[in-house]
Amino acid sequence: MAKSDDQKRITELRELLNDFSYSYYVLDAPTIEDSQYDQLYRELQSLEEKYPDLITDDSPTQRVGGEPLDGFEKFTHPHPLYSLANGMSVEELRQFDKRVRGGLDQEKIEYVVEMKFDGLAMNLIYQDGKFHQGATRGDGQVGEDVTMNLRTIQAIPLKIKGNVSGIREIRGEVYMPKKSFNELNKQRDENGEPPFANPRNAAAGSIRQLDSRITAERKLSFFSYGLAEPEIDNITTQKGVLDQLRQWGFPICPEVQVFSGIEEVISYCESWTPERRSALNYEIDGLVIKVNSLEDQRLLGTTAKDPRWAMAFKFPAVEEITQILDIEVSVGRTGVLAPTAILQPVRVAGSMIGRASLHNQDYIDEKDIRIGDWIKLRKAGDVIPEVVSVIVEKRSSDSIPFHLPDHCPVCDSPAFRLEGEVAIRCSNPDCPAVLREKIIHYASRTAMDIEGLGPAIIDLLLREKLIFTLPDLYHLQGQELAALERMGEKSAANLLEGIEKSKSKGLSKALFGLGIRHVGEKVAGILARHYGSLAAIQSATAEDILALPEIGPKIAESLAEWFRNPLNQELVQKLEAAGVDLTEVQTIIPENLPLSGKTFVLTGTLPTLKRDEAARMIEAQGGKVTGSVSKKTNYVVAGDEAGSKLTKAQELGVEILSESALLELLNQKTNGLYREILQTIE
Repeated sequence: MAKSDDQKRITELRELLNDFSYSYYVLDAPTIEDSQYDQLYRELQSLEEKYPDLITDDSPTQRVGGEPLDGFEKFTHPHPLYSLANGMSVEELRQFDKRVRGGLDQEKIEYVVEMKFDGLAMNLIYQDGKFHQGATRGDGQVGEDVTMNLRTIQAIPLKIKGNVSGIREIRGEVYMPKKSFNELNKQRDENGEPPFANPRNAAAGSIRQLDSRITAERKLSFFSYGLAEPEIDNITTQKGVLDQLRQWGFPICPEVQVFSGIEEVISYCESWTPERRSALNYEIDGLVIKVNSLEDQRLLGTTAKDPRWAMAFKFPAVEEITQILDIEVSVGRTGVLAPTAILQPVRVAGSMIGRASLHNQDYIDEKDIRIGDWIKLRKAGDVIPEVVSVIVEKRSSDSIPFHLPDHCPVCDSPAFRLEGEVAIRCSNPDCPAVLREKIIHYASRTAMDIEGLGPAIIDLLLREKLIFTLPDLYHLQGQELAALERMGEKSAANLLEGIEKSKSKGLSKALFGLGIRHVGEKVAGILARHYGSLAAIQSATAEDILALPEIGPKIAESLAEWFRNPLNQELVQKLEAAGVDLTEVQTIIPENLPLSGKTFVLTGTLPTLKRDEAARMIEAQGGKVTGSVSKKTNYVVAGDEAGSKLTKAQELGVEILSESALLELLNQKTNGLYREILQTIE
């Protein structure tokens, strides 16, 4: 086929895929099956690989995340993004309406009511209809450029539908659907990572990943609700703004309503019961009431912080009272003893709750939670059941404090607690409960992705004594599987095929699947690409491993401890003997990064950066971040309420940096490296 014909097909495929995405994300009415979409997508991918010069930024194939960034650039918004004044009562809504009517000298105002999404406000810049740049709200004047991460979100169009020239600023909210949130927390739990408290935290953490490939995996979505300059398109109402955004291909929340007068608004607000909110696939923590007329908005103006023509009506937190009937202790794949409160079932925010995680002994002690206690329960972020407090007045006189057992509840081996950790663990690496959770993790989608090997089948294999260790999976026979209850020959064959395919997944997947403490998916990838084989990782010293970016002392020590265990050494040997590929294509990490050999300590609260973000920025340039100050420390980065680490740094004469000084140092080092490269080229 001639290139001109292929070019026409590329254009056709892009239009088709964009139309299908529009139907799915904007109209909420899918027009083709996922498998059909995937087939067309792969065809486009193949043609673009054949003709790289025909790839454009707005192609559906360009949503895949790219290489990690060193840090986010600051972005000054062309037009400021305002926050909203909050109200929590009907009386406050009426007072807001009174101020609006007084300011406009009108008897009745037309209002638009929108959902107050529990996500992350975003400003998108489009040039001549193409997505150009996107940034977080920040302080309203300056945010962070997160363009690469936003490009991975399917609900954000890379190209506006129709002919649009010039610049448009689209305001909206990035959020994490409840389904994506639950899947992510389940995955984090399997990885031994702490769960996100609510979808907003999960969305914020996902959109601010320096590696956009991680953002792409998080299944974020987007609702648009505003235009910075609606007058350009001759729009006169807020409802008109939403209609125009929808026509351009942006997803709009379907629950938007227009009302004549504040009493209609109040009735609508009161109709959003916890049960109704729980039926949505996204979190809302209130409703936003806006004057519909854009001219009236202009006349009302804004204060220094928020517009006078809008208000956020916040829902009160829903709490219910119930009783703790028992506390159940289970064992996770890392041996952690996990306490769960068994509750008298109670309906909270639309769903029946019968269990709530109590996390660890410190959490239980802090809230003084006991069996038989009456408690106040709520859903954190309307999702996760959480014990708010104990109603001590209702406590029985013979109540006693609850303590996690000093022996494993499954295998009765001694339990222990490492210094500096909150977790209490079973000491037996062959504990049946640990083995079960390890195999579930090993077979999970983000690890070895063994299709057909779910918890029910794993329980069946363990119960029938067909497996005793992880490597036993690779010695299962079709005949013995087919004889199991509810299996059959076809299911057995499919399972064996999935197990066989897992052998070639590579080192990063296998290393992550082994469930080594503190070695998550990302760290496993870093180690695999740097060392190229599990044997090389095993031979590396802790100092060697610590030199890698994003690898801290806990990870290095955990790896060393894991490889020192003879049972783990035997496990690796058996996996290799079974034919599992424990190698990967090696990528050498450069040693001449700007901050190579420099050690940093972070202390206190930084003005704009979280400490883990600052650490990632330092490590991305070769620096090492440690938790304690010593004579070998080069810099201490100190924020508000810096404590003993700052004092010790002053005593030792260690250079102390503010956040702004750190950012300046990072920029200087980067620019210096670029100058060296340019001089070398010249």
